[in-house]
Amino acid sequence: MSTANVEAGGQQSTTRDQIREFIRENLASTRGVSSFTDTESLTENGIVDSLGIFRLVAFLEDDLGVRLSDEEITSENLSSVERIEQLVARKMKK
Repeated sequence: MSTANVEAGGQQSTTRDQIREFIRENLASTRGVSSFTDTESLTENGIVDSLGIFRLVAFLEDDLGVRLSDEEITSENLSSVERIEQLVARKMKK
């Protein structure tokens, strides 16, 4: 979590919050999933399928401004909210 997000006292949406909300609204709800944790596997629980990965990558690139190479679009990097947040954080540091 960035310092700005900590200093905002939770008022500002964190990257993790944005990722979680996108997944909840655009991927999980269409599959009838109402809750998931930040560490559980999104693919193993049926929340994200191959089409969902494309939608997720588009969200990361369009909404969060993170450009992903083909090599970065892996099940490991996109397996959970936590892993996605870590990928985004790495990309934002570059």
